[in-house]
Amino acid sequence: MLKADLITSVAERQQLKLSDAKRAVDAVFQAMSEALAEGDGVEIRGFASFRVKDYRGYEGRNPKTGERISVAPKRRVVFKPGAELRQRVDKGSSAQ
Repeated sequence: MLKADLITSVAERQQLKLSDAKRAVDAVFQAMSEALAEGDGVEIRGFASFRVKDYRGYEGRNPKTGERISVAPKRRVVFKPGAELRQRVDKGSSAQ
């Protein structure tokens, strides 16, 4: 599903104009993005949680040359599905 598909689905389900649904979807994504950028987690009960995980830097090797390289520390967003979502996805896979 693309973002445009999500906007269309929200508009149809809530009987909204596409422009209103787009603003709503954009507002949700913007709020989530800002919270994660500040290091806060986002939890949507029954769906999923998102959190920022810090990774330490380490010494690695270039696979082509074997040369030792320093990999910088980084931060990544981690997605963890909620129990309800896991169950729905699991039921969907057994129906195929």
